[in-house]
Amino acid sequence: MATLTNAPALRRKARRERLRTLGFLSPWLVGFTVFFGYPLIATVYFSFMHYNQIEAPTFVGLRNWRYVLEQMPLFGPALWNTLWLVVVMVALRVIFGLGIGLLVTRIKSGVGFFRTAFYLPYLAPPVAATVAFVFLLNPGTGPVNDILGSIGIHAPNWFNDPAWAKPSLVLLSLWGIGDLMVIFMAALLDVPREQYEAAELDGAGAFHKFRYVTWPSITPIVMFAVVTGVVQTMQYYTQALVAGKLASGVSIGPGSVIQPGYPDHSTLTVPQLVYSLGFQNFNTGAACVLSLVLFAIAMAVTTLLMRKRAGLLSAED
Repeated sequence: MATLTNAPALRRKARRERLRTLGFLSPWLVGFTVFFGYPLIATVYFSFMHYNQIEAPTFVGLRNWRYVLEQMPLFGPALWNTLWLVVVMVALRVIFGLGIGLLVTRIKSGVGFFRTAFYLPYLAPPVAATVAFVFLLNPGTGPVNDILGSIGIHAPNWFNDPAWAKPSLVLLSLWGIGDLMVIFMAALLDVPREQYEAAELDGAGAFHKFRYVTWPSITPIVMFAVVTGVVQTMQYYTQALVAGKLASGVSIGPGSVIQPGYPDHSTLTVPQLVYSLGFQNFNTGAACVLSLVLFAIAMAVTTLLMRKRAGLLSAED
């Protein structure tokens, strides 16, 4: 009987707990709905519409999807360039960032200077850093080619050569490696010193200490760097657009239409194609299809990496 009497009070208490929890979650729920949920639903909706941002949208079924996947000539090169950058740029950034982190943590004196020197390029705005890099690698007036030529090395055309344009963007990303360096330094300094001492007593060398002590401890950080790097590189836009435009020699002014991908569409990425379709050609439906394709690929790759991360962590446990 006492339990039945207290039942309404317990229900009111549970309801208050749910409302309190919902109140704490409300900022995230509002942000998720406004900045992710609604844009995603609107993108799916407009992918089946003909919409030029002036007239009312009209339903066209799968016409936008067929156009993007079967008829658009630049979709293949843009997707290839984006995936190439994801594989090469993310892998080299992780390897290079980890290497710099290992180097700085082992320096006996001047640690603050080297840490600051490697981190400062990351603070440069993307446009300014790209402008400086294009100037340095300019095949006609850049100092890099002059230095290479003075020591007898035939320098490439960098951003003006389709074969070297994407590697030049990778070099630009490695120049601003300071963010990953700091993350890896924090992970490396967090490895217990007792494990290194125990490995030394067992006769382990530098390689075996890294393989069996350092690497298992920093694996979650490496996976974090890979996942965030993939997501960021799938959205790669500013540096490729600015580098291609500056290398082409075409002036950028009010009212000028920027055609991305110079030279020969070698720096064209899917985000650039989305912008070109949606805001230069006013083909919102095709731009939404490209956005959804990019979103699906990013989600698939991220899910695969997260499952791999879970497998690695369970294996370590």
